[in-house]
Amino acid sequence: MLAMAFPVDLRRCQILGLAGTAFLAAGGETAGALPVRDLLHPASARAALGLVGVYFGLVLLIAAWVLLGRLVRGPRPPAPRALLLVLAVWAAPLLLAPPLFSRDVYSYLAQGAMVDAHMDVYAHGPSHLGGPLADEVAPLWRHTGAPYGPVFLAVAAALSALTRGEVPAGLFGMRLVALAGVALMAAALPRLARHSGADPAAALWLGALNPLVLLHLVAGAHNDAVMLGLLGIGLVAALGRWPYLGAVLVTLAALVKAPAVLGLAAVVVLQVRAGRGTAKALVTTAVAAAGTTVAATAAAGTGYGWIGALNTPVSPQNWALTTLLGRATGALLEHLGSDLAPLAVPAWHALGVVAAGAAIVLIWLRLRPRPVYALGLSLAAVAALGPAIRPWYALWGLFLIAAAAPSATVRHRVAAVTGVLALCVLPSGGPADTGQLVLAVSGGALAVVVLWQAHQAELAPALGRAA
Repeated sequence: MLAMAFPVDLRRCQILGLAGTAFLAAGGETAGALPVRDLLHPASARAALGLVGVYFGLVLLIAAWVLLGRLVRGPRPPAPRALLLVLAVWAAPLLLAPPLFSRDVYSYLAQGAMVDAHMDVYAHGPSHLGGPLADEVAPLWRHTGAPYGPVFLAVAAALSALTRGEVPAGLFGMRLVALAGVALMAAALPRLARHSGADPAAALWLGALNPLVLLHLVAGAHNDAVMLGLLGIGLVAALGRWPYLGAVLVTLAALVKAPAVLGLAAVVVLQVRAGRGTAKALVTTAVAAAGTTVAATAAAGTGYGWIGALNTPVSPQNWALTTLLGRATGALLEHLGSDLAPLAVPAWHALGVVAAGAAIVLIWLRLRPRPVYALGLSLAAVAALGPAIRPWYALWGLFLIAAAAPSATVRHRVAAVTGVLALCVLPSGGPADTGQLVLAVSGGALAVVVLWQAHQAELAPALGRAA
């Protein structure tokens, strides 16, 4: 029905998506993850209007993305360069918007300031820094060490020195860093798609123009953008004549966030497929990874605390599958009077890690001839079975699945998951109460009504001509 509402052409998709991100940015001015001094009470009229506006814009953006997907699947799909222009237009309103859907960017700034001040960012949380930046970090994470690798912390420290700890300048700088990561993702996708026998335009639509990319990598400025960008261009390098460079870039991605280390398996397989011996591919990749790790850690000056930080505790309220099962099991054991109740969540987390490992082994045994797709499914398994989950974690696997999906059916299923996840987080990044849920649903419903009315307006002349 939505596809009938608008004659599908690139310009209409571009304008509809631009309207969506413009409403997102405008609503975020009062309902986003604002600095503490600018926060409004959720029940205030301005905050309520902003929340309605954000969800109004979000539904418009999803509609534009769905229509663009129909165009990409049509007989005359737009060229990748035209899709990159659409991405730039959609992202533009979000550049100066406040952080949306998460307060993690404030943690990045505080951790960068700590590294710049030569504090041990792995031993201490932002509360050790004190001052305005620490006040911006969500209370849950103020006493938690950084879970990120030395490459990202070096970038955050350089940004802190450049902006002198000023929050507005730091937020803008961190968004530019995230945009650079998204640009690398967009540059890598067509090449990875061609190698995998997939459509480059479809890969860009699903992997770069995806609403989750705009909401969480651009508007939320998450460092996952840097991880995925480095991972993507590392794989592109490994496809060509630069396997050593590919291993270096993938290792740098893993030194932003650890899950990218799985990309080294793809680098090895790509070398073997190019005719190099398995032993030589393994040794080359291992030497490149080890050398890069030592050099990057020494340059960042953070030490090797990032290894221990892989065990950073997760929020007990998160809705990862293993956490939900652990809480349910713990409640049952507590009801039965068992002393084992406190062990339920850790046990399920451990079981999830084992299950993820088993899934990865099975994926690679079956899909080794398709390393990009195998890596995407592996990262999806890590996100789904890990101890914590956030909507943007879905992008770990989605990015590479978009580049190497074997069929349109797979892309459709991934796109459906995207649409659901895009609606799951409030723009403030905080938990939702009943009133906020009502406002969010109202904003989305209003957008559906507007789209339906546009459909009726477009349909009426056609019916008149038919009569």
